[in-house]
Amino acid sequence: MKVVELRDIAFVGLLAAVATLLPTAISAQVKDDTKQSDPVVVAKPNPEATPPAATGEETPEAKEVYAYYNNYLTEYRLGPNDVISIEVFGQCPDYCKQNITIPPTARISYPLIREGVLVAGKTVQEVAAEITKKLDEYIIDPKVSVNLDKAMSIRYSVMGKVNTPGVRVLDRKISVYEAIIDAGGVAKDGDKSKTVVVSYSKDGKLTRRVIDMRQVEAGKAEMVYLNPGDQVFVPGKGFSIEKVFDYLGRASAARMLFGSPL
Repeated sequence: MKVVELRDIAFVGLLAAVATLLPTAISAQVKDDTKQSDPVVVAKPNPEATPPAATGEETPEAKEVYAYYNNYLTEYRLGPNDVISIEVFGQCPDYCKQNITIPPTARISYPLIREGVLVAGKTVQEVAAEITKKLDEYIIDPKVSVNLDKAMSIRYSVMGKVNTPGVRVLDRKISVYEAIIDAGGVAKDGDKSKTVVVSYSKDGKLTRRVIDMRQVEAGKAEMVYLNPGDQVFVPGKGFSIEKVFDYLGRASAARMLFGSPL
């Protein structure tokens, strides 16, 4: 009888131990399983897996046009009829001048500089440096800044899928066909059948006209000539006029270069 009781006691103790350890083991197992499954349950989206249409793959091309106009403006060479302003830090109003229209002689008058300042063919940075040098005789460490307020020379541009895109002076009557030829012609991946001419209307809004240059070249459509401030775009793979059109609407450099009234 005692032997049986001892076995019963041992068995009951074993059950108690198992009952005590079992929840801990189950809990540990659950935690382990959770750790293993977390990457699947809390999966983060992979940017590389985004479909091309959702990434706006044409945006970089449009941004390049926007950047080109801004960079061109910083390297802009001044000429007659352009409007600039000059400011000397801490010396206004005596040595600050606004709305200076560059005359045909391309030489502007300026206080303390008897012979004036020749600005033709120079960037605003170069003009500022020259004024700084001459004012240094009269003012201690002058801080001169020159800004281009309006680019008044008549210009046009050819951008997009051409071999040598850029901004050019409209110094004669020129057709869209000739403008594209001067820009090195249409690139291999360009679509000349959907050439777009973008203009600023009188109220400052962008307008566009689609031209099939294949029809023009074949003599089946009238030759189209550019107006002052027109911008020609040749679309193609990765270059959509829709994206460019959006950027141009916000590009102050483009407005300044191509004569928008706003």
